[in-house]
Amino acid sequence: MKVRNLVEEDLPSLVKLLNEAYRESYEFIPFSMEKLCSRIQERNLKILVAEEDGGIEGCVAYNDGHWGEEIEWPCVLERLDRRLVEDVLVREIEKHVKGDWVFTVVDAGSPKISEWVERGYEPEGGLCHMVARLDGLEPIPQVPEGIVIRSLKPAEEKELVEAANAGFGRERLKPGVIQKWKTEYPSFSEEWVHVAIFRGRIVSVVVSKPDIKYNTFFNGRRGYLGPAATLPEHRGRKLATALTRRAMNTLFGNGMDSVALYTAEQNVASVALLKKLGFEIGYQWRFMRKHFNVKNKAGPSAERG
Repeated sequence: MKVRNLVEEDLPSLVKLLNEAYRESYEFIPFSMEKLCSRIQERNLKILVAEEDGGIEGCVAYNDGHWGEEIEWPCVLERLDRRLVEDVLVREIEKHVKGDWVFTVVDAGSPKISEWVERGYEPEGGLCHMVARLDGLEPIPQVPEGIVIRSLKPAEEKELVEAANAGFGRERLKPGVIQKWKTEYPSFSEEWVHVAIFRGRIVSVVVSKPDIKYNTFFNGRRGYLGPAATLPEHRGRKLATALTRRAMNTLFGNGMDSVALYTAEQNVASVALLKKLGFEIGYQWRFMRKHFNVKNKAGPSAERG
């Protein structure tokens, strides 16, 4: 068996491998060739495969994204030495890590958590998939005097991007994002973007969308909410609560009967807020993180990019 870089000819085998490995996963939507290629390009994934006798036996991917350097898709076909092959793949993909830590995401309660611990990873927080039913329009909570709650106006994308990135403390949105959403979601418009305005400035934002992938595959009518982003000096004023409720009403008014979003498990305030709005935890994942001594890492992967 040898570990090597993915080549174009491997893509059909990779689609089959991923669909087989993750078919029982929570809300897993099978890959097509088109969707897989789009995912690889969009996330700029570095992918290694394990090959034996001309067949693809396993894979692993590396992504340097919004949340940091991440290991994705570590999977091997069922075989007696599955764990050994997976360990080799993980060690090889770790050589592409540029910083002093890397993480992966594992189902909460999965026996594979212990395997990652043995590889030197430790649990550090987690991710919650929060879901709620939409049964009707609900009153929007009052906000402090001087704050205006409304939809985004067509000419305000620049202000939206600036406010969202400042609220998250990192680049989350880029110019052109509104047109991107309109292309991905034909029914989408600025009416689906909910903002709080103070003295002419956007200080908090929540984006609502139809959950197209889920609805198409599962024949559902579910909406999706991006996490609320509020400028630090305006937090604690119930702006996120008001905007989230307004977004839920918008989804209901557009025919959605449920809504979902993701939030960090350690964000206790967010989880508590969402539960008050009717959300429940639908599923949980654990973040497994490995810290490196960068000076001792061998080869080019030890250099900071």
